[in-house]
Amino acid sequence: MKRVGIRDVAERAGVSISTVSNALNRPERVRDELVARVRSAADDLGYVPLQAAQQLRAGRSGLLGMTVINIANPFFAAMVSGAEEAAAESGYRILVGNDDDDADKEREHLRLFERVQVEGVLVSPYGSPDESISMLRARGIPVVLVDAVDDDGTLSAVSFDDVAGGRLSADHLLQAGRRRLAFVGAREEVRQVRERLAGARESVSAYPDATIDVIWSARTTAQLGRELGERIAAAAPDERPDGIVTANDHLACGIVFGLIASGVRVPEDIAVVGYDDIEFASVAAVPLTSVRQPARDMGRRAAELLIARITGDEPDGAKVMFEPELVVRASTAGAHVTAV
Repeated sequence: MKRVGIRDVAERAGVSISTVSNALNRPERVRDELVARVRSAADDLGYVPLQAAQQLRAGRSGLLGMTVINIANPFFAAMVSGAEEAAAESGYRILVGNDDDDADKEREHLRLFERVQVEGVLVSPYGSPDESISMLRARGIPVVLVDAVDDDGTLSAVSFDDVAGGRLSADHLLQAGRRRLAFVGAREEVRQVRERLAGARESVSAYPDATIDVIWSARTTAQLGRELGERIAAAAPDERPDGIVTANDHLACGIVFGLIASGVRVPEDIAVVGYDDIEFASVAAVPLTSVRQPARDMGRRAAELLIARITGDEPDGAKVMFEPELVVRASTAGAHVTAV
């Protein structure tokens, strides 16, 4: 059905488009008889003014932009939900760009946000902040990083201590007596993944008899995790890991499925730790031990910081870091594993 526009109202009322605009937005400039005629025509046609156009005339769009690495990951979906809640409380709406593990898509979304005149942007960056973010800031559009840090210290950022999260994962397995660890992750260029690996390696370095191998996946999907689990299970028992640290719960759940389908017991033969503590982690066939990230709280806090930047209540460069929590479940808490 064709949307009723201002031209339709003008034709029905027998006046010019400018008269319709003034009658609806600045009625004091138009004779009462014309205002009544225009409003009657608008009501008859079911005309609804475009809110965005009205806001732009007032000098604001009421819109925020937000990019996330992959919205299919429940962690990022929860982060968006938290940001939307905080934005709505202050009268804003959020346009979300799903980068789908693609830095080029991230740049496209940032350029789109500029074109539609968002008032600020939340960025969960695929890699390091680049020229696209610099361009937004140069045009006076505030930017807040979420689930990331800014090495230059000039951008406000809400982050998570991923090095500590990696240590927590590996420490849990090492303290349970596991010595042949593997780290499974995707996209080494993603800073969070590198930091989780760095934390795990740091923990392993404190145990002279422990090792950690790295297994890279093309993407962080449960299906690829299952394939990796089956590949790990196919190795001889003394050649495969007895503990696995993963970069996220999607991979971890897939790995557990692949191991069990191949006859490897979890956690008796191989213990598995996930990351993010998505909702499915607690209800999987083998409930998953995971490093909990408060995704919703992170999104909410980032949106609050961004709105404070827009209103001038908060200077740029504010830093908020959330700390990890290990939630121990059956994927590590079985035979020969003690919870921490």
